[in-house]
Amino acid sequence: MHTLIGECRSGIPENVVSAAKAEGIDAEKLARSVLGGRAVIPANRIRSHKLCAIGEGCGVRVNVNIGTSGARCDPDLEMKKAQCALDEGADAIMDLSTGGDLPAIRKEVLKLDTTVGTVPIYEAVRRAGNALDVTGDLLFNVIREHCRQGVDFLTLHCGVNLDTLKALKDDPRTMGVVSRGGAFHTAIMAANGEENPLYSEYDYLMEILSEYDVVVSLGDGMRPGAMVDAVKRAKTVEYLNLGELSKRALDAGVMRMIEGPGHIPVDQIAYNVKMIKELSGYAPLYLLGPLVTDIAPGYDHVSGAIGGAIAALNGADFLCMVSPSEHLALPDIEDIREGTRVARIAAHVGSIKRLGDRWFETGEADMAEARRNLDWKRQFSLAMFGEHAKRIHDRDGDLETCSMCGDLCAVKLVRDCLGNLKMEDKKKIKKQQN
Repeated sequence: MHTLIGECRSGIPENVVSAAKAEGIDAEKLARSVLGGRAVIPANRIRSHKLCAIGEGCGVRVNVNIGTSGARCDPDLEMKKAQCALDEGADAIMDLSTGGDLPAIRKEVLKLDTTVGTVPIYEAVRRAGNALDVTGDLLFNVIREHCRQGVDFLTLHCGVNLDTLKALKDDPRTMGVVSRGGAFHTAIMAANGEENPLYSEYDYLMEILSEYDVVVSLGDGMRPGAMVDAVKRAKTVEYLNLGELSKRALDAGVMRMIEGPGHIPVDQIAYNVKMIKELSGYAPLYLLGPLVTDIAPGYDHVSGAIGGAIAALNGADFLCMVSPSEHLALPDIEDIREGTRVARIAAHVGSIKRLGDRWFETGEADMAEARRNLDWKRQFSLAMFGEHAKRIHDRDGDLETCSMCGDLCAVKLVRDCLGNLKMEDKKKIKKQQN
């Protein structure tokens, strides 16, 4: 079996060694996680790039979506947005373009030194002219072309089938279907009464993906698009389908991720994440959000970060950036910058549990000491977004303390009264942290 899973059965492949080194984890453990389907390393065979391990034992990773639309098609701008996302620390880029020369746009995105994903159904619909004219042959041809170009992971809505369509009809939702891919497949099935070819020809799909060792990201086509739809039946039916398909992918030697769960109240996040994990055999979980309120447009990136941090604490592995323009417009560069930063904060917070004591080594312990010493230069060097923090601090001049406390600084007062910590006290604190 010429896939990473197959290679892990007989040793530790070079990609696993490289990814483990970058992650700061044991290569043998990562190889076992890949073999067991609990971690993936998206890396198309025909393209080399910076690797990103996702799943068990790894920190929470961040993906950023870019792409043209029919209403706003500027490929050069999308490349600038992609580079902005990478500059802000994104681990992967998804090209969701639907306007312009799609293969040419994708070719440029694939020149970036990062993991790249796509959603082939978008291009299939553009080629067909409308969703109802998309055939299985066309869709599989587009999927193969994406693989041949070097795409590392594909979002494919294989779990949207006739059963989910029935559930959608039997238990109607206010927002219907908000996933574009899910909506395309639902409309096609509703029109012709035939099964989704990605579901009925799933074994053939696995053959295509295994040829290039491309990761299948099993799309959440039935994710709820509103709080009021969070407990409707279609989502749960899709969960069951994805659990079945997850096992079949692993049996075929194809790495897979699961996507979900959309807009859900904050108290339902842990339950949904754990259910998806159990049903899928603990496959890596990839989330947009989840968004935890519907009434904060313009701040959906904050809503998504709240949901993403909670989801990650309960087992989610890969967070998709939500921008301030979500539900409103195609993101601009500043939307991408802000959304990526907020997603990275959520990922960092969500990594607390999985990293254990290693989490304090990501700068947390050092930041505490730098703040105690009022060492602003050190603080800015440790900060995720140090230049931004420095601009805020410097607004009121070069001060020893922040301008909020000024000469009433609690940190400075107690430090000056008690003096610097003795070396043995520092060792005790470090021991307690470990």
